[in-house]
Amino acid sequence: MGTGTIILAPRMTKNPLKEKLKDKKIILGSGSPRRKMFLEELGIDFEVRPKSVEEIYPEELRGGEISEYLAKLKATPFMNDLEDNQIVITSDTVVWHNGVSLAKAANHDEAFKMLRTLSGDWHEVISSVCFTSKHFQKTVSGVTKVKLKDFSDEEINYYIESCQPFDKAGAYGIQEWIGMIGISEIQGSYNNVVGLPTDLVYETLINLVS
Repeated sequence: MGTGTIILAPRMTKNPLKEKLKDKKIILGSGSPRRKMFLEELGIDFEVRPKSVEEIYPEELRGGEISEYLAKLKATPFMNDLEDNQIVITSDTVVWHNGVSLAKAANHDEAFKMLRTLSGDWHEVISSVCFTSKHFQKTVSGVTKVKLKDFSDEEINYYIESCQPFDKAGAYGIQEWIGMIGISEIQGSYNNVVGLPTDLVYETLINLVS
């Protein structure tokens, strides 16, 4: 009887987070394409079910207090209808600069003023994520420090006209043209600036269902 080499078929390793969540139903309470993309890349099953709320917060809140408050606020429309196995993920991002929260710009002029203010300086991007079920609620926040180069007026105007960044806090998206040419330094998670601290989302979901 001859001898030969035994070739074993490669073993498919399972996604540890997907395995942890196999008995859970994850709902993304956001219409953000960036947050949807990140959850897809984490490899978990979920459905997108955004519900609108009026995003008003108490004036005395500062920095991460704002994003945490709004992330929790966005979860409130779901709370009375959740089933035992459902977890809703809601999130909010704040751009914090010199004691001021820079929200979404309503038009070109507002976007220009925000970017001119951020130009050549450091700011913080704070993304808070709220996990809500019928039995618990937990909120985590990621903080990333970003320094932008000193932009010319032409660069700012070109970016606003070409990318229309009116759905983004601080009137810019780090993944867009302005991020390609204008990030001088970054301290912390890049994904957090895009809109979701994926490392914290992974860690929190793993621990919630352990």
